[in-house]
Amino acid sequence: MGFATLFVGGTAAGLLSLAYYEKWLSVRGAPRPYPPGSMAVTEARARRLGIAEWSPAKRMALLIAVGIGLHNFAEGLAIGGSAARGEIALATLLVIGFALHNATEGFGIVAPLAGETERPTWAFLIAMDVIGGGPTFLGTIVGTAFTSDVMSVLFLTLAAGSILYVVIQLLGVAHASRRQDLLYWGGLLGLAAGFLTDLVVAAGGA
Repeated sequence: MGFATLFVGGTAAGLLSLAYYEKWLSVRGAPRPYPPGSMAVTEARARRLGIAEWSPAKRMALLIAVGIGLHNFAEGLAIGGSAARGEIALATLLVIGFALHNATEGFGIVAPLAGETERPTWAFLIAMDVIGGGPTFLGTIVGTAFTSDVMSVLFLTLAAGSILYVVIQLLGVAHASRRQDLLYWGGLLGLAAGFLTDLVVAAGGA
C-alpha cells in the first residue's frame, strides 16, 4: 500500500509540477494590463530572468528539458546504486544503454523550436543540455553514496510523470506538423525500442 501511494503521488508530482510550472511561465510572460509607463513587480522579475522575452517554443523546450532532467536523475540513481552494490558489469551496461537513448533526447528538446523554424543560440542549447543531461551525473553521485528503495521508487515515479508530460507536449508538436503518419511510426518504433532495451538489460542480469 505504501509503495502504491508513493507511485501515484510521485507520478502526479512529476506531471503536475511541470504543468503548473508551464502555467506560471505563461502568466509571467503575458502582457500586463497596466497603464503606459507602469510595470508590475512580477513582470520586472520575469524580464530580469529573460522569461518575458522568450517565445512559446523556447518555453516549451525548457519544460521538456526539465522533464528529461528529472528522468535522467532517476537513471543516474540506477547507475550509482548498481556501482555501490559492486555490480560493475550491470552499471557499465546501464551507462551504455542510457547513453545510447539519451543521445536522442536533444531532438525532443529542440522539436518545438524546429516546428516554429526558430533558430536557438548556442548559449540556449548548452543551457538546455545542462538542465536535461546534468542530472544523470548528479543522480549517479547520489546513488553511489546513498541507496534506498523508497528514494528509488520516488524518483522513478517522478521521472515517469515528467516523461509523461514530455510525451504529451511532443504529441502536440507532432500533430501541429500535420504528419500524423510519422507520429504513429515513431510511437511504434519507440515501443519496440523500449522492449528491446528491456530485453538487453534483463540479459545483463538486471
